[in-house]
Amino acid sequence: MTATTLPISADLIAEANARDAAALDEDYAALGRKLERSGIAIDAMLDRVAAFSVAVPSWGAGRGGTRFAKFPIAGEPTNIHEKLEDCAVINQLGRNTPRVSPHFPWDKVSDYTALREEAASLGLGFDAINSNTFQDQPGQAHSYSTGSLASTVEATRRQAVEHNIECIEIGRQLGSTDLTVWVGDGTNFPGQQDLARSLDRYLDAAADVYAALPSDWRMLLEHKMFEPAFYSTIISDWGSSILAAQELGPKAKCLVDLGHHAPNVNIEQIVARLHRFGKLGGFHFNDSKYGDDDLDSGSINPHQLFLVFNELVEAELHPRDGFAPSYMIDQSHNVTDPIESMLSSAETIAACFAKALLVDREALHAAQDGNDTMMAFQALRRAYNVDVAPILARARAQAGGAIDPLATYRASQWRPRKAQERTAVGLGAGIV
Repeated sequence: MTATTLPISADLIAEANARDAAALDEDYAALGRKLERSGIAIDAMLDRVAAFSVAVPSWGAGRGGTRFAKFPIAGEPTNIHEKLEDCAVINQLGRNTPRVSPHFPWDKVSDYTALREEAASLGLGFDAINSNTFQDQPGQAHSYSTGSLASTVEATRRQAVEHNIECIEIGRQLGSTDLTVWVGDGTNFPGQQDLARSLDRYLDAAADVYAALPSDWRMLLEHKMFEPAFYSTIISDWGSSILAAQELGPKAKCLVDLGHHAPNVNIEQIVARLHRFGKLGGFHFNDSKYGDDDLDSGSINPHQLFLVFNELVEAELHPRDGFAPSYMIDQSHNVTDPIESMLSSAETIAACFAKALLVDREALHAAQDGNDTMMAFQALRRAYNVDVAPILARARAQAGGAIDPLATYRASQWRPRKAQERTAVGLGAGIV
């Protein structure tokens, strides 16, 4: 049994919570009385929220970057061990991010059994494994400049397949059961590649990866409208994704990233459609203003996030061939402390989940069936307008987390302390 050693002082959290406990009790009781008038038991809501969790990405623990520059923050992590420390801080204070999604070869180590034990000692497990065939690595035999799984070069396709199979083996050692596959394959010029044959190459190579999946694993296909290819992308939308997943087999599912669509696309409808056909495999949470901005979840359009969760809750209540989506934050923290951004985002995500649970489903469905547009909309709006913060705070406190995670994090002086201990990150471009 691995002993657990959490990074933030339990006494510090307890002292901070003691200062906020009376106000929280008052707010929780007031909200409980309000919800009771609608026939909702707040303690039952608390149990549901306490059971909700979302994974954090290992790469999200560091400062992000654009195509032009990266501006490091003092004390940010430089390896998977330091990333796990920071992710443990997020989970200890917020108590709803108990899993980390690693990326390879960025997080490569020599002993994955030891890494799994290290994570467990910090109160963490591992989520979906992410492969990387969109960057060339030092010593790599074949370049991905022609693509990866869809490359015109057979040796490059084989290399990409072998890397994904290696990721599956790493995942087995880490206790994961999901492989997320996103490829940047596509074209920048009309005529650069045959659009039909490039998809054929992708499907053939992806089938080889699929064949290597253990029986209890899933292959999550992530689509993206553009970038790094700007004329065409192999798996550019949910239609391409679901067609590929259907061809590959039942263990292939579709992963939806909130930022990977054209502006104003109805993402909540995509969620409903994928669930309808049993292909909703996971969700990457972030926010967007223009394209794949990877902004903090709910920072631009929290109402859209709520509408997405409305469909996710609806899907959970009416499962088709099971309902077990993998939830993960996927953001680029270019100007904030990544720990603070992920604490804030995890709280926003949980809040939208809680609001979706508050929707009066009976009233909503009756209004829908009766074509009463305004009352259907009001059923959603009433739930969205409820301040669920006391429920989230009570759930955190009961699990040993912080009533006010951001204030407690800053009081811990974690980042300044790590700035004195860790090797400084150099200037550069990119997200890692």
